[in-house]
Amino acid sequence: MSAPVLEIKGLKTQFQTRQGLVKAVDGADLALGHRETLGVVGESGCGKSVTALSILRLLPQPAGRIAGGRIIFNDRDLVRVSRAEIRRIRGNEISMIFQEPMTSLNPVYTVGFQIQEVIRKHRQMNKGEARTEAARMLGLVGIPEPRARLNDYPHQMSGGMRQRVMIAMALSCHPQIMIADEPTTALDVTIQAQILDLIGRLKEEIGMSVFLITHDLGVVAEICRHVAVMYAGKVVESAEVRELFAHPAHPYTVGLFESLPKIGGRGGALRPIPGVVPGLFNLPPGCAFQERCFKAEPRCRQEPPLRAAGADHMVRCWLPGE
Repeated sequence: MSAPVLEIKGLKTQFQTRQGLVKAVDGADLALGHRETLGVVGESGCGKSVTALSILRLLPQPAGRIAGGRIIFNDRDLVRVSRAEIRRIRGNEISMIFQEPMTSLNPVYTVGFQIQEVIRKHRQMNKGEARTEAARMLGLVGIPEPRARLNDYPHQMSGGMRQRVMIAMALSCHPQIMIADEPTTALDVTIQAQILDLIGRLKEEIGMSVFLITHDLGVVAEICRHVAVMYAGKVVESAEVRELFAHPAHPYTVGLFESLPKIGGRGGALRPIPGVVPGLFNLPPGCAFQERCFKAEPRCRQEPPLRAAGADHMVRCWLPGE
């Protein structure tokens, strides 16, 4: 990996609820290289989106808090910078595409107003300049007649169009990092391909890094260079994409690949991972995956070490690849 533009070290994010303390992210370590794309994959509830919200300190208050760890960006620890400083970074140096554009865009304002608001906040343009730049950004992401579409409200656009508006808003300040949280969820396959191609092309044109959150291994194979697999708040495996796809070492990662349908039925029947993700209120001691693991043994009741499974390939397991 190139020199990291973002490093997450031992991140612990917790939520205080009526049922008790939820450790949504429990000691995660991640690194995003300059002008590279890092894919973070895992089942719903594994901590992917909470990690992204922790980077920008957008956790719901007062329940959520960062209980430990560091998030290093340009020699600054985002966990400890002031509220004014993190507000200056959000949308400017680090931007985010949220999971559902229909709920992320304000329904009572035009898309043009919402893009202009970001531009005027961070780039000190007047209203006319911001409107011209907003139209340019809509054209950049492939929306036809961009100046006319500035006057549209979110409900007047299709899902793919709204996602492009979110991308235009995220790129309007030329950020160093773009966090994309499930950017192709609920889109048609053809629109998914267009959005992924757009993100990849704009990444090269602007020279930014992409922190991609997804549950789709096909998306990871398409545009990522490195990938981290999360389970129950921990990173259980990380490697270059080609290495991970060729030699998955953690039983959970193996289970993810075996759950994928094969074209033409090659490779035999699907083998879904048995059981369900354990509740974060009552995780078993040791490895959280042990109750679903096909090769669990007594020592899995102890916390497994993080060990090398190859060049630039780390896995948190007692029996990696065996």
